[in-house]
Amino acid sequence: MSERNRNRGRGLSLWRERTSIVISIALVLMVFGLLVFLGYHSYRVAHDMQERITYKVDLQDDVSDSLAVVLKSEIEQSEYVKHVEYISKDDAAELFAQELGDDFVGFIGYNPLYPSLMVNFKSSVMPDRDQHVLQAFTEQMARKEGVTGVTYQQNVVDSLYNVFYQSFWFLVVFVGLLLFVSVVLINNTIKLSLYTHRQSIATMRMVGAKTSFIARPFLWRSVLYGFVGAVCALLLLGVMVVVYERQYHLGLLQSEHYLPYAALAVCIVLAGIVVSWFATAMAVRRNVRHAVL
Repeated sequence: MSERNRNRGRGLSLWRERTSIVISIALVLMVFGLLVFLGYHSYRVAHDMQERITYKVDLQDDVSDSLAVVLKSEIEQSEYVKHVEYISKDDAAELFAQELGDDFVGFIGYNPLYPSLMVNFKSSVMPDRDQHVLQAFTEQMARKEGVTGVTYQQNVVDSLYNVFYQSFWFLVVFVGLLLFVSVVLINNTIKLSLYTHRQSIATMRMVGAKTSFIARPFLWRSVLYGFVGAVCALLLLGVMVVVYERQYHLGLLQSEHYLPYAALAVCIVLAGIVVSWFATAMAVRRNVRHAVL
């Protein structure tokens, strides 16, 4: 009866040990996946905002429509440009009158507005490259005939640039710290697991078993723990995404996101396996050599 209770206690202890490892891995990977998920959507939103920023190429008052069309075609040939719209003096006056709600041209007797080209860059232009592209574009336009300058919302561009890089480095540092904490956490959990097996480990050492032979089953189990923990983390993330999408309708489940989500899922599974294996290898090789009866 005592032997049965002892075996039952060992089984319960083993079950708790394995469950704690899987839960630790799953929680760490869930936070890791959530950070990458937020980083991806922050990156997408930043690029969408960047694409909506309009750069106005101001033209001279007496520029001809033919010259403006030629300049428009030259700008459209750039690999960074998404859309160019030519707004003549009359178009500018009509748009301004619609916003003002009054015919200001008839009131003052002439049209004081100038023709312009409205340029939008592609969202594929990274914010760091955007600084160089914008500078080169401004310098190129300044040398063009009929162009008086390029105006845009400098504060918006600078804010987008700063927010993008601050978010990027915060994500990198936080993910790095999270992976470090996960390695330490799993390492300590494996140490407890090795302590419960200290007698069998010491026995194998006494009969001449090598460290690699003793560590092999722990390493294989670590791969399994990492995989199971990653699957649990993906299930938790999936539930969170579905709940937030149904409640706030954020467009998180659109088909355009399926490929990035698949890549994120693969990364989480690989991260779970690699981190678990690495932490286990560190713990096993350090503690097996000091195992005693």
